[in-house]
Amino acid sequence: MGEQPVRVLACGDVEGRLNALFNRVQTIQKKTGQFDLLLCVGEFFGTTPEAEAEWQQYKTGAKKVPIHTYILGAASQETVKNFPGADGCELAENITYLGRRGVFTGVSGLQIAYVSGREALQEPAPAHCFTAKDLSALVAPLTSSSKFRGVDILLTSQWPRGVWHYANNPEVNTKFCGSSSVANLADKLKPRYHFAALEGAHYERLPYRNHVVLQENAQHVSRFIALATVNNPAKKKYLYAFNIIPMKTMDPSELVKQPQDVTENPYRRSTKDKTDTLKTGFSTAEEEGEEQPSQFFFDLSKKQGGGHRGRGRKRHPDGDGRGRDQQHDGDGHHQGQPKQPRRHPQPTGPCWFCLASPQVEKHLVISIGTHCYLALAKGGLTPHHMLILPIGHYQSVVDLSSEVVEEMEKYKSALKSFYRSKGERCVLFERNYRSQHLQLQVVPVPLDRCATEDIKEAFMVQAQEQQMELMEIPEHTELKQCACPDCPSRDTVLLRGVGLGGETLLPHPETFSSAVRTGGSGERGGAEHPDPSRLEGV
Repeated sequence: MGEQPVRVLACGDVEGRLNALFNRVQTIQKKTGQFDLLLCVGEFFGTTPEAEAEWQQYKTGAKKVPIHTYILGAASQETVKNFPGADGCELAENITYLGRRGVFTGVSGLQIAYVSGREALQEPAPAHCFTAKDLSALVAPLTSSSKFRGVDILLTSQWPRGVWHYANNPEVNTKFCGSSSVANLADKLKPRYHFAALEGAHYERLPYRNHVVLQENAQHVSRFIALATVNNPAKKKYLYAFNIIPMKTMDPSELVKQPQDVTENPYRRSTKDKTDTLKTGFSTAEEEGEEQPSQFFFDLSKKQGGGHRGRGRKRHPDGDGRGRDQQHDGDGHHQGQPKQPRRHPQPTGPCWFCLASPQVEKHLVISIGTHCYLALAKGGLTPHHMLILPIGHYQSVVDLSSEVVEEMEKYKSALKSFYRSKGERCVLFERNYRSQHLQLQVVPVPLDRCATEDIKEAFMVQAQEQQMELMEIPEHTELKQCACPDCPSRDTVLLRGVGLGGETLLPHPETFSSAVRTGGSGERGGAEHPDPSRLEGV
């Protein structure tokens, strides 16, 4: 296709450490070749005499800046003096102040939106702060065009509040971190990359989608990266290097490719999840009252299908699903997702049940809720064999958040009523053996073939044949109490429901559940189906 990617470096708070920054950039460029530009977010200038002395060397030309550098404005009252005003200008050779807010478009067509400073808490706003009017003035000209799809890069000093929802957690105090207005801005502008600083932390969020699955046309994903302070003693990452093809010249099919670890948009949470989100003057009344879909995230800390637990899994550098964008560390090596202590499972390959996946057979989908969806089983045990599945990638019921469990219960209740109207009851079992995505199988059985004692006896008989002992669990005990995600009982069969007189926990052999499934309906043998690890007789 011939598109040439733009080579970009992004940097966190410089705080006047110009020599350290530019020496590092020179080292990188000697190893990997010249970059096209350096984008600095957060506080660029320092307040110490040493920082002022370093700046004077570059300002007077005594030292040369080795790369075209673009910086944001002041994020504190102490550094306002370094900027002549709200409008952008060149502060020194190769150092350009972008301005208070605006859009910068390079020769390549790369579009960079930016907002300097912190969110104003009062009027009139101090010189180092932005207001809702600034954000509206930035957004309106862009989004008014019917051809607007998003911007390539968004630069802000502050983090967007709530960016961590449905994703890996940052090492910051999320109670006080971030700006709700910046979150709203990111939601509207749909940047492919969003950089921020000021928190002294490095945080690379899992990519999130900008469309509602099966309800809107596919759009590109967004990635948020927060960068630490230059030369910080903890050696946290403060430089981020990547290649990017401008959106306007990119093949649309490549642009909208969805990586395996994509999550829902963290800024479009359901109303009941917004208790910790501050409303801002930048939000419209319609947006504040709108309920948005939720999404879930991956945990890369476990291997699927047995094996040693708790060990990480290497990702191939050319197979991380990033499409045309390639990421490298500061020394030019390919960069994957940062190490995170707690992340949910990522599929080892294409997932047939993630609703966003191209592998989903959408003609089998019956109903889509906020957190779950209902589908016909392919090659079901009976004509009305159905599946209840989470929209996002969860491996097990015990991993689900409360809102997902609540919606799953609604689906179960509705299906029970439906089967009852057909003269049937249903047996539910969770498909969680050698599987990565939760599948709650719902199999209807005629009433005359599923008396309570018959169901219970079927489980007992199969357990005896397998020389296993069933242990009764109190009726109202939550599954998480006896089968937490990280405990050994994950490799078990859990049986519960009216037909079983409570809940039962037992070890999981490969042959037991297949026999129970057919035996539980009063039959021996029958169609084969992947072994479940949790069953629920209802």
